[in-house]
Amino acid sequence: MKQNITLSIDQALLTKLRVIAAQRSTSVSRMLADELSTIVEQAEHYEQAKRAALDALETGFHLGGKPVARDELHER
Repeated sequence: MKQNITLSIDQALLTKLRVIAAQRSTSVSRMLADELSTIVEQAEHYEQAKRAALDALETGFHLGGKPVARDELHER
C-alpha cells in the first residue's frame, strides 16, 4: 500500500529536481521513493552483515594447530 507524504523543500531545489526528473523520464516523487527505498535496503544489509560478524566473533575462528597446555608453552 502506498501513502502520500508532505515534504517541504526550497523552491530552487525543487526546480532543479524537476529538471533532473524530466531528463530521466521520471517524476520527483518517483526519484525520492527510489532513493528512500535504497536507504532502507542499505540499512537492512548493514544490520544483517553486522549480526553475521558479531556471531562469527562470538563463535570464534579455528586457525589450525592443536591445543597446547600452558606448562608446555612455558617450560623452564
